[in-house]
Amino acid sequence: MAAFFMKPFLSAVALARVISMGLFLSIPNLQAGELTNDGAWCWFQDPRAVYFSGEHERTYASWMQGDGQLMVGYLDHQDLSTHSVVIRDQWDIDDHNTGSLLLMPDRRLMMFYARHNKKGLFARISQKPESIDLWEPEITVADTPRITYSHPVYLSEEKQYYVFWRGSTWKPTYATSSDGQHWSEPRVLIQQQGKEAQDIRPYLKVGNDGKSKIHFVFTDGHPRNEPLNSVYYMEYSHGKFLKADGKVIGNFSDNRPVSHKACSVVYNAQPSGARAWVWDVAQDSEGHPVVLYTRHPNDRDHRYHWARWSGSEWQDVTLCQSGKWFPQTPEGVTEPEPHYSGGMSLNSENPYQVCGSRQINGQFELVWWSTQDRGKQWDEKMITQKSRNLNVRPVIPRGISADNVHVLFMNGHYRHYTDYHTAIHWASILPASNGR
Repeated sequence: MAAFFMKPFLSAVALARVISMGLFLSIPNLQAGELTNDGAWCWFQDPRAVYFSGEHERTYASWMQGDGQLMVGYLDHQDLSTHSVVIRDQWDIDDHNTGSLLLMPDRRLMMFYARHNKKGLFARISQKPESIDLWEPEITVADTPRITYSHPVYLSEEKQYYVFWRGSTWKPTYATSSDGQHWSEPRVLIQQQGKEAQDIRPYLKVGNDGKSKIHFVFTDGHPRNEPLNSVYYMEYSHGKFLKADGKVIGNFSDNRPVSHKACSVVYNAQPSGARAWVWDVAQDSEGHPVVLYTRHPNDRDHRYHWARWSGSEWQDVTLCQSGKWFPQTPEGVTEPEPHYSGGMSLNSENPYQVCGSRQINGQFELVWWSTQDRGKQWDEKMITQKSRNLNVRPVIPRGISADNVHVLFMNGHYRHYTDYHTAIHWASILPASNGR
């Protein structure tokens, strides 16, 4: 099993501060702190956080404040300072409105954002590299209704920008750009024939290698509405859409949506009857996709799964039974979002490392999983324990350095995506082996 340890950092004063925030650290000498005392995010837009080491070594992230302000900020890893600015004021009190971030080739930050099921997908570009203080005028990427979420990608071999979102048909939609300023007309990416109705809404997660590949993992729809919600995968590479085994299922230039039936099935809910939802996707050092998803045998039994394409089949591992939903349902009220799990995140640079939030003794705590043998055996370590507040929706920043593995997560109280009182905390994690 991999050795597991944390970078020493916290003084007695700093440790007291972290404990006062309701975060009880499981491992001594944990390097941890607070990015913001007022912030929340949904998990269906990525990257919510990116890491870059250049003139500065920083992690940049976006979040929604409890008063409806859309924020972007950073943690500086040299002096552990934090800084944030408002991107949009009165952006609705809704954690779905969080932005997604993309580091451009010139080291400027680009941020995409939309309001929950409202008109318009927008973007802004910072005026200076590695800075968030000054921004160029707002760009309208798409001027269509009912937009939610965003997933930007830049492929260096194509010198092309892509952004994916849930569009006006409530299906995964995309646009492209050669300069980040001027965008193509929106096109539907995924559409199952016979399931065009707007209440059928596949949920999408997007990963990429930054060069030529984009990985997509998605569902039939919302697990509340789809009792047999399954998980599907496809890849974009060099102008073609592919199954996990490399079989071509479509050409990008055709401008036609790809059908679920043409794609690889990661998990088929039919045999077990346990509906699923997707959490993350990345690729390993061999270029094979790795997927995080949940199975829900019932609303109070959420199970975390890690699945890797081996080259011939999906290797599917149950990481844990994570408990029930995490929203704090008032007594006597039926929970409207019983499929909201505590959450998981892959290390995009090494998807043999996973951070998750699971329910332990009635509270949601952070757990770190790692494997050195491609998923056959897993080491599990607690990051937090006996916490006063829930710790949920962890994010391992995209582009993270192997020497500075860390996670951001929500800590506080959460009733609903329009009623949240959480902070964004961070904790540094340094495994002794990269697990590859």
